[in-house]
Amino acid sequence: MIRVLLADDQVLLRIGVRMILENADDMIVVGEAGDGAEAVALAAEAAPDVVLMDIRMPDVDGVEATRRIRAELPDGPRILVLTTFDLDEYVYTALRAGACGFILKDTLAPDLLSAIRAVARGDAIVAPAVTRRLIERHIDAPAPRSESELDDLTEREREVLELIARGLSNAEIAGRLFLTEGTVKGHVSRVLTKLGLRDRVQAVVFAYECGLVRPGIA
Repeated sequence: MIRVLLADDQVLLRIGVRMILENADDMIVVGEAGDGAEAVALAAEAAPDVVLMDIRMPDVDGVEATRRIRAELPDGPRILVLTTFDLDEYVYTALRAGACGFILKDTLAPDLLSAIRAVARGDAIVAPAVTRRLIERHIDAPAPRSESELDDLTEREREVLELIARGLSNAEIAGRLFLTEGTVKGHVSRVLTKLGLRDRVQAVVFAYECGLVRPGIA
């Protein structure tokens, strides 16, 4: 069973999401939080696999709650952000804070369940191209990281990371580099391991922050 914690200040939304999850055979809701501080406390107490985290909550918002959970429970739950708009100004910050991706609040029930399952098994459910668009819209400063942080990567791995950041799927990268998709998956895995990243979403953020790719440059 996938253990899910709901964090949203809208009671009716939590009721609706709980009903959807309780109708799934492989999920159980282990707690509900009305603000970020409560979400952090329940994440430690209830040991969820996934936290469905609203961004905009009173007092401690979803971004800060995500940051605290990742800091206090590094091996703890994976965090899936809920947002009202596909370009919510806070989503990029939430991804940087450690969220695994985001979904819209008007997502259909089957897609919501699929997203939770994907995050629970370790995937990032945001399409890299969407993440890139978020970053290009909201990053407004030179890279906070040094490109020297890429020194452990081989030339091919740097190339793969750049293509991930530009929004290409594994299949598209394979076609671009004349590799098999399995080979690309291996490169992606090594890139994530060497850079200490959890998933493709974090890889996209990292690539922008170290200056490997620049906003607005195709």
